[in-house]
Amino acid sequence: MILKDIPIFTTDYGVASLMLKEIPYKQQAFICVRDSQPGHLQDLLDECVGFCRAAGAEQIFAAGHDDLQSYPLHTVIYEMSVPNLGMEAPEGCLWPVTEETVAQWRTIYNEKMKAVDNSATLSSFDEKKILESKGAYFIHKEGTLWGIGWIEDGEILAVASTVPGKGRAVMESLMSAAGADRFRLEVASSNERAIRLYEAMGFVKTSERNRWYRVR
Repeated sequence: MILKDIPIFTTDYGVASLMLKEIPYKQQAFICVRDSQPGHLQDLLDECVGFCRAAGAEQIFAAGHDDLQSYPLHTVIYEMSVPNLGMEAPEGCLWPVTEETVAQWRTIYNEKMKAVDNSATLSSFDEKKILESKGAYFIHKEGTLWGIGWIEDGEILAVASTVPGKGRAVMESLMSAAGADRFRLEVASSNERAIRLYEAMGFVKTSERNRWYRVR
């Protein structure tokens, strides 16, 4: 079952965007508050949560309003970046994703990202976008798959290692495919292991994109 996001969900108490695509895969939904009537945030949330629950969500998170701080903080989404100072030849070899291999790439991505906050599950409908970007790769070394990655104009959209200890090599190999002046990515504060790797590579936090609070 494919659920579509609702960019504009209107109620008598305000407007929100509902992100429902993860319900079939993770039973999670996300509410981005756009505007609410003074004193009626809770009423707006109640309507949004009710809709998300009816669609099958078991966990529901919300962002976009200061008063959400009364709810438990789930995770903070940071943007991190690093200037391209040049690097040595990468250890891994890049194999571009093709029509014949895109389903395999997507399967690996979904398996590795299933438990990662702020990661979107990719469906077969996303394969066209992956191919058209021309920035998705398998990273190999001497016949062994080290990981996968996806980069566009210096933005690292996805990266995952399939061999323990090869995360940095996979990152550096992927970054070598782009001629950008600066690399950037988004990461959830709960993904502490990834943040440690990025900081070791010189990435710094440049902004806070969102704070997600658990409302259900």
